[in-house]
Amino acid sequence: MLSELLDLVLPAEAIDFTASGVNQFAQRYGFLEKPLCIRFRVLDRAHGLLPAVGEQDISLDAASFARLNPKLSRVFITENEINFLAFPNVKYSLIIFGAGYGFEMLRKATWLENCRIYYWGDIDTHGFAILDQLRSQFEQVESFLMDRATLLAFEAQWGIETKPTRHELSRLTPEEKALYDDLRDNRLRKNLRLEQEHIGFEWVKAALAALA
Repeated sequence: MLSELLDLVLPAEAIDFTASGVNQFAQRYGFLEKPLCIRFRVLDRAHGLLPAVGEQDISLDAASFARLNPKLSRVFITENEINFLAFPNVKYSLIIFGAGYGFEMLRKATWLENCRIYYWGDIDTHGFAILDQLRSQFEQVESFLMDRATLLAFEAQWGIETKPTRHELSRLTPEEKALYDDLRDNRLRKNLRLEQEHIGFEWVKAALAALA
């Protein structure tokens, strides 16, 4: 109804007729879009952005995030909020609460190019698809706890991926591709997935210690 009214009362030059639908409402009528925000935690209190504050759970719009110049060398990205909040302290590191298949908002943060980036997703076909997509923007991305040993160690926590993807993924390492193919082709179990929040905390800490 509102779109129909605006189409009637606004001059044609004020309307972008190439934009339509709910998702392009602001673009069609020249309204400001709600800014996309990046939520992150600094995992090293010695390099916190707000020195007087202990725990720092921060959200910034993409432009402000891009202007940061933190004295950090490692960035972790996770898709699960529980893991994001419970992630242990790690020197010279921060963790980003991911957004599934949407990493375009990180593209302008050129300082990320100088960091080691670790992606921690579910061990399922979509987890590897997201990893593959993230590498299209940051080639140096490494997977974290998305390996066969982790999958087998937590067999009791295996679940079902309801709508697996079947695409070929060109940016996986040989080890990642072998596991992805096994998941995609149901060689281990039909529609197998291990959600990242089901991985034990001690296993996570051991993996972090191995990175040092």
